[in-house]
Amino acid sequence: MRRRLWLLPLKMNLLILPILLVLLLLTGPAWADVSRDDAAAVAQRMTNGRVLSVERSEAGRRVVWRVKVVTAQGEVRVILIDAATGRPL
Repeated sequence: MRRRLWLLPLKMNLLILPILLVLLLLTGPAWADVSRDDAAAVAQRMTNGRVLSVERSEAGRRVVWRVKVVTAQGEVRVILIDAATGRPL
C-alpha cells in the first residue's frame, strides 16, 4: 500500500492538467493586446486615409483604440479598434 501513495499526486496532476490547458486557451484573447501601431494600421487600411491620432479608451466594457483619421476627401473620421482582438467596432 505504501508504494502506491506516490501515484496519487501524479493522478491528480493528470486530471488537473487538461483543465488548466482549457482555461489557458479560453483566456487567449485577453492576452492578445493590439498595439497602438497595429490599431493605426487597421484604421488606415479601412479608410485609405492619414492617421491623426491614436488614444486608448473604453467603449462600453471594452478597451479600445480610438483612431482619428482624415480621408482623401478631407473628412475626419474616428475609428474604434478593439484592443483585444484588433477588429473595428
